[in-house]
Amino acid sequence: MGRFLGMICALLALAACRSEEEGARVSTRAEIPAEWRDVEAKKLFGTQAAGSRQAPAVFGGYARGCVAGAAQLAETGPTWQAMRLSRNRNWAHPETVDFVRDLSATASRLTGWQGLYIGDMSQPRGGPMLTGHRSHQSGLDVDIWMRRADRLDLSRAERESLSSVSMRRMRGAYVNGDWTRQHHEILKAAASDPRVARIFVFPGAKVRMCKDEAGDRAWLRKIRPWWGHHYHFHVRLNCPKGARDCEAQAAPPPGDGCDDAERWVRDILDPPPPDPDAPPPKPRRELELSDLPNQCTAVLQSQ
Repeated sequence: MGRFLGMICALLALAACRSEEEGARVSTRAEIPAEWRDVEAKKLFGTQAAGSRQAPAVFGGYARGCVAGAAQLAETGPTWQAMRLSRNRNWAHPETVDFVRDLSATASRLTGWQGLYIGDMSQPRGGPMLTGHRSHQSGLDVDIWMRRADRLDLSRAERESLSSVSMRRMRGAYVNGDWTRQHHEILKAAASDPRVARIFVFPGAKVRMCKDEAGDRAWLRKIRPWWGHHYHFHVRLNCPKGARDCEAQAAPPPGDGCDDAERWVRDILDPPPPDPDAPPPKPRRELELSDLPNQCTAVLQSQ
C-alpha cells in the first residue's frame, strides 16, 4: 500500500512539474491556428470586443502578456469616469478595477475633487494594443489623468474631446502652476497601496514630492521618473496573489529614489552629449502570438 501511495505521489509531482513548464512557455507555431500564424498579435487582441469567459488570470508580463476573465470598469461610477470610451480600454484584472474604485474614493474626499478621470487600462483580453502603449497587456496597468475631476457627468462626446492637463514645466524638469497638493496626496495614496508595484510620472513631479513630503517617505520608492507622464500618471500593480503565470517586474531599488530623480532633472536641464559610438536603435519588431504565453491563444479562442 505504501509503495502504491508513493507511486501516486511521484506521478502527481511529475504532473505538477509539467504544469509549471506548460505555464511558462510560449506557443509553438504548430499550436497556433493557421489563420493567426503570420498576423501581428495587436490585430488579434485589438479587435476583441469583450473579455473572455474564463476565471480571472494574468499570463506573462506587463509588455508581453494577456489577461483572462477581465472585468470592465463601469463607464461612470460614484467617484470616477472612464475616458476615451471609443478605445474600449476600460478593462483589467478585477484587482485593478477594485484599486481604481478605492483610489477614486480617496480622491473624492479632497477639496475640489469629485473623484478621478481614468485613462487607458487594458483591452478586453489584454495583449498588444493597436496603437499606443507597449505595456498595459496583462490587465495590471492603469493611466490616471492629472486633470482635476471636478464633475462626473461628462457625456460620451465630452469624454472623447476633453483633454487632460499637463503638469510639467521646462520639458519636465519642474511642475507648473497646475500642480497642487491634492496631486501629491493622490499619488501618495496610490503608492502606499500594497497592491501597487510602481508609478511612472515625469521627473519634476517626483522631485517636487520629495521636497514637499515631511512625513513617512517610504512610499516615494514606488514613484519612478519616466519620460512623458505629465498628462497622466501610470500605476502598475503587483502580480495578484497566487498568480503563478504572471511575470513580475523587479522591485524598485532601495531608498526613496529622490537622488535619482534629481539626476533626471539635471540631464533634462543640461543634457549629456550623445555617445558618438552608440549603435543606432534597432526597429521594434511587432509581437506575434508565438511571442506571448501559450495560454494567450486560449484566451483569444474563448467565447
